[in-house]
Amino acid sequence: MPKRVLDVGNCSVDHQAIQAMLRQNFAVEVAQTHGPDDTLEQLRGGHFDLVLVNRKLDQDYSDGLDIVRLLKSDPQLAVIPVMLVTNYAEHQAAAVAAGAEIGFGKTSLHAVETRQTLAKFLN
Repeated sequence: MPKRVLDVGNCSVDHQAIQAMLRQNFAVEVAQTHGPDDTLEQLRGGHFDLVLVNRKLDQDYSDGLDIVRLLKSDPQLAVIPVMLVTNYAEHQAAAVAAGAEIGFGKTSLHAVETRQTLAKFLN
């Protein structure tokens, strides 16, 4: 059975790039949401193995770290691994401090290190 990934807050171009990379390297299904309401609905409605949250959400440019905090504060959802998608080390550090796993940036989407990081959750 394929692993399930929820991609939160990426524009369609970035979502397609992330989805393509994930499907090339792992047996995954990828769903997409854009904000807190649809993200919570998806997570409460089905099983996901990993959540990827963009640093700035595509529809309103709000802070993706707020989604990370929301998920990690919910006892039912806090067990799901979450990663922030950002190129900025200080934002990665803030996400990890909020309970996320170390994520990756879009500039390193095809890096070996990114695949290794994801493999911990998707193999």
